[in-house]
Amino acid sequence: MAIHLLTPAFNVYEQMALDEVLVRADLPEPVLRFYHWTQGPAVTFGYAQFYADIQKQCPETAGPVCRRPTGGGIVFHGEDLTFSLVFESVWNRPKEIYARLHSAIEKALMQTGALYSSRQGQVTAQAYLPQQNGAATGCFVNPVEDDLLSGGQKILGGAIRRFGSKVLYQGSLQYEAVRTDPSFRRAVQLGLAEALQVSFRTVPLEEDLLLKARLLTQEQYKTDAWNQKF
Repeated sequence: MAIHLLTPAFNVYEQMALDEVLVRADLPEPVLRFYHWTQGPAVTFGYAQFYADIQKQCPETAGPVCRRPTGGGIVFHGEDLTFSLVFESVWNRPKEIYARLHSAIEKALMQTGALYSSRQGQVTAQAYLPQQNGAATGCFVNPVEDDLLSGGQKILGGAIRRFGSKVLYQGSLQYEAVRTDPSFRRAVQLGLAEALQVSFRTVPLEEDLLLKARLLTQEQYKTDAWNQKF
């Protein structure tokens, strides 16, 4: 079994904090949650990216900006379907994790008729760097291997980080009506269930985890010390 966790609307700092709380809670089952956003856009950027570079590429209209606990590039959150998965991985290499999760989601998206998608071919290791040519990379500007594309455009990317034996995966699916059309959420959940060989049961967020997330928001994710770390 696995958990599909229902959560209230959070701002970008609270979203990042809750993901870290969940992966550190060492829950016995995989945990999937779809972000429920407070109103307005927001931006997340990879752990290793430089804050000064992010500022240059994020106008004030992009919304609040927060450093993720995971890697990757800049992601603009406005109309995307954002989700996270905490699980104990039997796959050791990051490339294999991305390939397994994304291929399963791709299959489910096509089977449910949500969309047609195709995988990009081989790319160089340079494409994975948090910066290229002196500028921070945007997650949806340069697709990398195992991202999903539709019509030549990247629609799904993700970032991961290991916390001991657990993996935190944070994903963003960007496509028309992806937040309002339930078939996309259904396909993501079906795909991840297939990849992990589990079935999801829906449960609400426990109060103690909510309180820990709000505390971590104030102590870490909303601070300049974290967001301007590099």
